[in-house]
Amino acid sequence: MGLEVIPGLDLSGGRLVRITPQGPEPVDAFGGDPVAAATAFVEAGARHLHVVDVDLAASGSVGAADAIAALSALGVPVQASGGVRNGEQADALLAAGAARVVLGSAGLADREGTRALVERLGDALVVGVEGDGPAIRPRGTREELPMWDTVVWLATVPVRRFLFTEVGRVGGLAGPDLDGMWAFAGHSAAPVMVAGGIRGVEDLRSIAALGGPIEGAIVGRALYEGTDLRDLRSALA
Repeated sequence: MGLEVIPGLDLSGGRLVRITPQGPEPVDAFGGDPVAAATAFVEAGARHLHVVDVDLAASGSVGAADAIAALSALGVPVQASGGVRNGEQADALLAAGAARVVLGSAGLADREGTRALVERLGDALVVGVEGDGPAIRPRGTREELPMWDTVVWLATVPVRRFLFTEVGRVGGLAGPDLDGMWAFAGHSAAPVMVAGGIRGVEDLRSIAALGGPIEGAIVGRALYEGTDLRDLRSALA
């Protein structure tokens, strides 16, 4: 099976937003309604939905539980994220209806806790790695972890799936960090999803050409600014 295109939905206050350096901004597409957007994506062939609970990232409390429940009812698995740091937050998102939860990079500072969560949740947990050159920089924090040392350690943990995000390209349309994606995937024995800066078909073809364990790419802003999911999927078929 080829590279999967996974629509991304960033939510705050139950509405669609776009993350910018100044904070979240409302998205006008689909009337700002995440269910309307997700319905269109599912009709266009999406097999998963990636939901970012922006309120969780900001406050530490799940703010998108109702939206996740509504999106899960559309019949495709929902992958929920939003700076998840611990098992309590992960469990809350799973209880809301998410099929998978992404552990945010800030959670990797607690290695013992990360290992325990990976072992407990298994396939329901994705480990997120937010890259910025030689460092891991969790969004919304001033924290920093060494990339190489963390990657070497993660190789000893039974992670089922990774999400590698180039943090400096999130919310922009500057193109993906192909070098960073290739370097990370080259050291992963588990499947990898990637995100950050993806503009359209050519970027996705470049990601697919990297090969290895890269199985999916999350596309956000481009889908709200004129890019058709059907065109992306057909170009990769």
